Amino acid sequence: MTHVQRSVQRAGERFRGGDPDAGIETWHAFSFSGFYDPDNVRFGPLAACNEERLAPGAGFAEHPHRDVELVTWVVEGELTHEDSTGHVEVVRPGDVQRLGAGAGVRHSERNEGAVPLRFVQMWLTPSEYGGEPSYEVVRDVADGTPYALAGGEAVLHVRRLRAGERGSLPGAPWVYVHVVRGEVRLDGELLLGAGDAARLLDAPGVEVTAIGSDAELLCWEMHAEPHFG
Repeated sequence: MTHVQRSVQRAGERFRGGDPDAGIETWHAFSFSGFYDPDNVRFGPLAACNEERLAPGAGFAEHPHRDVELVTWVVEGELTHEDSTGHVEVVRPGDVQRLGAGAGVRHSERNEGAVPLRFVQMWLTPSEYGGEPSYEVVRDVADGTPYALAGGEAVLHVRRLRAGERGSLPGAPWVYVHVVRGEVRLDGELLLGAGDAARLLDAPGVEVTAIGSDAELLCWEMHAEPHFG
C-alpha cells in the first residue's frame, strides 16, 4: 500500500448504543453520548459516523442540535424527517440529506414504513458557528458525484464498484472511508468489509477494488481543521 498514515476501525469495534427494546440499534465510530474515548473524539472535522437501524414504527423523538452539520445516507428503507423550520421529507436509498443546525434547530427521525430502516449519519463541525439553520436533500446521487459542504472544506464521495472493479479515492489531508456494503481492498493490501472504516492522513489518492461482490463506500475528503468556536 502507498505509504499513508492510516488506522482501521472494524465493525465489531464500534461503540454499541441505541435502545434495542424500542427498535433502535446504533453503532458509533466516535465518542458519542455516554461513550467517551478521549483518543477518539473526531477525525478532521468529522465528529460522528453512526450506523442506525430502526424497526418499523421506531424513531428518535424531536430533539435539539446546534453548530453541527448532519449528513445522512439511507441504505435500506425510508427515513421520515421533520424539523422545526417546517421541513417534512422522506429520504430514500441513494439520497443525501443535510441538516445544518446553525444556532439551533429541532428535528425528529422516524421509520414510518413497513420494513426495517438502515442509514448512516455523519456529523461534521461547521467552519463557522451560529447562523440560520439550513436543509436540503439531493435525490439519487450518482456514483462519483461529490457532495460538498459550504466552503468545500468537507466533500462526500459515494463510490459504487462492481465486483473486481477498481476506483480511486480523493487525495486530502484527512480521508475517511466507511464501507456500506460489500468488501474492498485499499491499494491491494488493506481489506475492509461492511461496517469497517479507514482513516487516512495526508493521502495522495488511494486505489480501491471491490472484492467478491459489488461494494458501496462513503468517503469524506476533508481539508480543514475542526472549528472549536
